[in-house]
Amino acid sequence: MEAVLSHLRGAIERGEYTIGDKLPSEAELCRTLEVSRPVLREALRALQTMGLTVSRSGKGTFVVADAVEDPTFGDYTAGDLLEVRRHIEIPVAGYAARRRTPENLDRLSHLLDRMERETDTTTWVAMDTLFHLTVAEAAQNPVFRRVIEEIRDALARQSAFLNELGGRREQSDREHRAIVEALTDSSERDAVDAMTHHLDRVETTLTDIVRSARTPAHDSHQAV
Repeated sequence: MEAVLSHLRGAIERGEYTIGDKLPSEAELCRTLEVSRPVLREALRALQTMGLTVSRSGKGTFVVADAVEDPTFGDYTAGDLLEVRRHIEIPVAGYAARRRTPENLDRLSHLLDRMERETDTTTWVAMDTLFHLTVAEAAQNPVFRRVIEEIRDALARQSAFLNELGGRREQSDREHRAIVEALTDSSERDAVDAMTHHLDRVETTLTDIVRSARTPAHDSHQAV
């Protein structure tokens, strides 16, 4: 999927498809790129998330921008989402370190074990959002959980995006493990540091994805 996305993104950024242009049909793109329709659709969804295209029901996919600025996950841009996450989830981690119960720790540890064994990406993404909800629950303030619940769909979309394009899954597992270890130790400082590091890595990966392919694609000769 990454090779297909890189090809299409590069074509848009090089001006082969300009703003307002309609992309070829799915059937035509599948033939040209020699890929299956599910793979192509994943790439087309990623283009929309990046803000490069928009899909119009019954009409096709149209180019609306020639450069990636700020990916959108559901109703929220990546920048807005990350800003809120920093203001909510970092202090939440500190509260959770002070207030977590043995039951909270059991749920988080069980969830991490499942995530580290999970082979299905969609299932892992669902558990990723559940992890952040469970940390919020451990802070023992229902308002925190409600806020995370509100952005849950966006978190899931962002998680899938980062895993598909940034290879974040194993790194996320390690970062989540560090958060749980800090909660287990009741270390507010370590919990805050671990959540801060986690969100820093999310931001870095997003930035890398946005910046990639800004220069003429050097991988266009690869099979897609």
